[in-house]
Amino acid sequence: MLLYMSNGSAGTKSTPLHSVSVAGAVVREDGRLLAIRRADNGTWELPGGVLELTEAPEAGVAREVLEETGIHVEVDELTGVYKNTTRGIVALVFRCKPSGGTERISDESTAVDWLTPAEVEERMAEVYAIRLLDALDGNGPHVRSHDGRRLLEQSA
Repeated sequence: MLLYMSNGSAGTKSTPLHSVSVAGAVVREDGRLLAIRRADNGTWELPGGVLELTEAPEAGVAREVLEETGIHVEVDELTGVYKNTTRGIVALVFRCKPSGGTERISDESTAVDWLTPAEVEERMAEVYAIRLLDALDGNGPHVRSHDGRRLLEQSA
């Protein structure tokens, strides 16, 4: 369901309030997880970005992971839906398997690394670490909201 802002005119709709992004929780056979250090703010996160208008979510994940890390992936399944309530971004996270390529940095990443779950918790802010950890538990898809800094309580 798309949400629309009211522009004051009855019956007319304006620009949607949310954008959609996709991210890959790429898991190697040894259990390590692919992460990038973002070039714009220096934080560690999953590779991902804004979904193109005509692009399928799975294709967007594969494209973003390749662009930011040099790693080709096979997309397995949706593991979570995460909403940043401050920025109006809904992120779809998919568990993926690496299928080729070589790690490299890009214009969007200053480091690419394969982290253990413990290293994910150490390096990433909780709102991003939980996306990778949720992809490992097999109980998804998870639905969570955050304000950019911390997870918000889920209502029943």
